[in-house]
Amino acid sequence: ETFEMLIRLAENYTSALFCNAYRSMAAEATVHVQEFFTDVGLFLFGTDISTEEFVNRFFDVLFPVVYNHVINPGPTDISLEYAECLRAARRDIRPFGNIPKKAIGQMGRSLLPSRAFLQALSLGIEVINTTDHLHFSRDCSRALLRMQYCPHCQGLMLSKPCMGYCLNIIRGCLADIAEVDLHWRGYIQSLEELSGALSGAHGIEHVLLNFHSLVHDALVQARVNGPELSEQVNKICGPPVRKPKQSPGCSFDQNKDNRGLKMFSRDSEQPLTTRRKEFISHLRLYRAFYGGLADQLCGNELAAADGLPCWNGEDIIR
Repeated sequence: ETFEMLIRLAENYTSALFCNAYRSMAAEATVHVQEFFTDVGLFLFGTDISTEEFVNRFFDVLFPVVYNHVINPGPTDISLEYAECLRAARRDIRPFGNIPKKAIGQMGRSLLPSRAFLQALSLGIEVINTTDHLHFSRDCSRALLRMQYCPHCQGLMLSKPCMGYCLNIIRGCLADIAEVDLHWRGYIQSLEELSGALSGAHGIEHVLLNFHSLVHDALVQARVNGPELSEQVNKICGPPVRKPKQSPGCSFDQNKDNRGLKMFSRDSEQPLTTRRKEFISHLRLYRAFYGGLADQLCGNELAAADGLPCWNGEDIIR
């Protein structure tokens, strides 16, 4: 949910850029912004698409809009066929300079670890759910029965098993779970490393929440180089072919989702970073969970405390 809210906020920032600074093309551009952040979400949650592909697609479809409203504005809009020519020629003309390449690098470095982190969380849930429903062997069941209830046959209702005896039985019953221990420790270490990769300048929060700045730089570059770009376009696509103007202006609601988005403060540590750090710190406490499960069970509830009479499987001893 926090990842989804982050994507929505980044989309709002980028749409607001067009509404505030480029109102004439805001309605058209906002559609492409929505498509771009839909692709971000699809990639993040596991769909097999390329970050390079959807970043390039965004700048491809943005170019005809920018050409129509910023580089070569006219009393009418360019035709759909002319817009398609511009879209196809964007990578050769390079109206946005190095910005698309920069965006591709940033998205790849930030989204891939975030995607892996989400997939890792799903794996962890699967491991916990699987080990939460174990079927014990017949030998284990008999040993547990002997440890827990044989003293009752002698009228010793309050006695508990001795610590060593308890550990031998429980460790035998949990032998399969103990095999998970080494992999579980490695899993938590990997999560810690992934969490580190999500921080700083390459972190997903920094990259997504500053994507609108990259788009702004791209638009400025296209406007400054307008005359040269027009010449290049004329060579490839010919002079503009126009149709009646249909630009409806800005329809983006900047107040939309404000309640949920206020938790993201640009001036303080972001909630995704905070929640991730809290989660990792809690998880570290359970690094030895599977290897130490028998000790926890015997020490916390099953076995007798030190110095008290206890059942050793045959008799009561101190």
